[in-house]
Amino acid sequence: MSKHRDMSRPRRNGRKKDGKDGKKEARSGRRFIDYPRHGRRGVRRWLPSWRQLLGVLTVCVGALTGLFAWVYASVDIPDENAAAVQQANTYYWSDGTQMVSLGQVNRNIVHLSEVPESTRDAVIAAENESFYSDRGVSFKGILRAFASTAQGGETQGGSTITQQYVKNTYLSQEQTVTRKVKEFVISLKVDRTKGKDEILQGYLNTSWFGRGAYGIEAAAQAYYGIPAKKLNPSQSAMLASLLKGAELYDPSTSAANHERAVDRWKWILDRQVRAGLLGEEERDRYRTFPEPVKRSMSTSLGGQTGYLVDVANKYLKQRAMLTDQDLAHGGYKIHTTFDKNRVRQLSKAVETTLSRDVDPKKRPADEGVQIGAASVRPSDGAVLALYGGPDATKHFASNADTSGVPAGSVFKPFVLAAALKRGDDPDGYYGKDGTLLSPSADGPGPDEAHPTLRQALMTGGNATYTQLGRDVGLERVRDTAVGAGLLKSSMAELERTFPLGTSTPSAIRMAGAYGTFANRGMQNDPYSVTKLLKDGVSVGGFEERAKARRAMDKGVADGVTDVLREAGAKGVDAEGVDAEAVKGLGPFAAARTGDQDRLRSAWFVGYTKELSTAVTLFRTKPGEPQLLPVSETGGEEARRGNALPARVWADYTRAARS
Repeated sequence: MSKHRDMSRPRRNGRKKDGKDGKKEARSGRRFIDYPRHGRRGVRRWLPSWRQLLGVLTVCVGALTGLFAWVYASVDIPDENAAAVQQANTYYWSDGTQMVSLGQVNRNIVHLSEVPESTRDAVIAAENESFYSDRGVSFKGILRAFASTAQGGETQGGSTITQQYVKNTYLSQEQTVTRKVKEFVISLKVDRTKGKDEILQGYLNTSWFGRGAYGIEAAAQAYYGIPAKKLNPSQSAMLASLLKGAELYDPSTSAANHERAVDRWKWILDRQVRAGLLGEEERDRYRTFPEPVKRSMSTSLGGQTGYLVDVANKYLKQRAMLTDQDLAHGGYKIHTTFDKNRVRQLSKAVETTLSRDVDPKKRPADEGVQIGAASVRPSDGAVLALYGGPDATKHFASNADTSGVPAGSVFKPFVLAAALKRGDDPDGYYGKDGTLLSPSADGPGPDEAHPTLRQALMTGGNATYTQLGRDVGLERVRDTAVGAGLLKSSMAELERTFPLGTSTPSAIRMAGAYGTFANRGMQNDPYSVTKLLKDGVSVGGFEERAKARRAMDKGVADGVTDVLREAGAKGVDAEGVDAEAVKGLGPFAAARTGDQDRLRSAWFVGYTKELSTAVTLFRTKPGEPQLLPVSETGGEEARRGNALPARVWADYTRAARS
């Protein structure tokens, strides 16, 4: 064989070398991500491999985990919204029922211990059965909400109680993805930092229940007129149904709402049974739907409410040193002395008299007639009722608490009391020489021109009491009146006519001062608040009242009462008061404005052992500071307007005793 190569045949080694070079060329032409897939044909070329799917999934999970970690770290629990903690001030009648709730937000925060367990169970069954075991969020709920929001659909529920609490307390109510992400993250953090009971308490206090009520306490009052602690399981289930949307489930709004409310009420009770939160036997006790009370304007200051609140607030600021700013912050529970029935009775008595005896269309002298009245308990000074005017939202100044109406002859009993203090006899009289004589003294005896102190008080004898005031001393008269309970700031100048009633006490103070006579000389300042609470803690020590102080001897007080008892009986008879109006009142003492008075007001103040009530009548004209004459008010039968306060007093006192 020839040793020379056959140049026409390719070398084997050359072929191998060419093969390696070809592989290198193939490798250098591959993409970083083999997609579309190399070496595949048809549909398979476009289907990713499992390695590619796993890689993409790993990258996505890592990215989402990193994003969540970044969001979780960057989102802190914010401060509570101001609106979430804002509360109303709630005022209560003397029987403990709610009078009115006032504030920009009708909310009264209560501790969870003040909410019945049945109420908590109803809310948990309705809103979040796994509340005590979950982590504070609902993944299904948040995904459903995301999908609905992205598609522009309706807002979806499904949030946990913790999420709803976070939304109410820390966030706005806007429906955006950003807000929902924050809600989710904050809910996780809140669940880690707060106890479940604390979260539930916050949720119950911040939730919207309709009828202007935020929180379970306001809701219980709005729908059932009771505090939350008195709710039963049936009422609790009805209130829990409102959390789904009060505009759809308030049963008083429409027939459709009523039907929806009844169905959800049943569902909540049955769900409690299935969840082991309510026994079947107890469930059977609640088969009748608990109809709520009719909706009322619980935040209204109309009628007498505004006047009552004003008096209570004045007392709060005086006794507890609260400011208007303090009250504006809200959260106070104010228990008052006001008796709901007596306020209604007094208002009715005034309105009846005005509608029956005052006719501005018939008599110009009846225009601008105003009546104020107050009723005080003599034994302790509690203000039980008052009439401040026709409507506190229209007539702003309280006629019961005004200090611009002269007292007239109803001031004279204080002159008599000052005289009795120095030992004078109520049956004494002034002789012709101007000397006060006793009934047993030698002389002509009392007559029409020289009446006794008793007679002069009954007939309104101005001359007798002008002289008596001068003899006793105007300072002593003033001190006696102030000691009995009138304010020194309401006393007039110590001039000649001072004993005739130029001073201008309020009806509240006048009723309280006459209560000193009824209480046999023991004086109590009028008060209107029995208890003040803030966050469940007593403020101001209102439960502890100052003891009554002796303003005059028993004999002096009883002597005035004896004279006024006779004067009162003749007074109501003189005013044409129907005998039926005072029937059954028992012994009472009273003073009235006399026929000799020329002051522009009419008064009647009467008292029994249990009740002291002052009624005043006067006339005003808008824009004019001067009081108008009342001499022709009510016509001839009204006897210079004097009869009208007596009629109010008699109608009210009889109703209060019935």
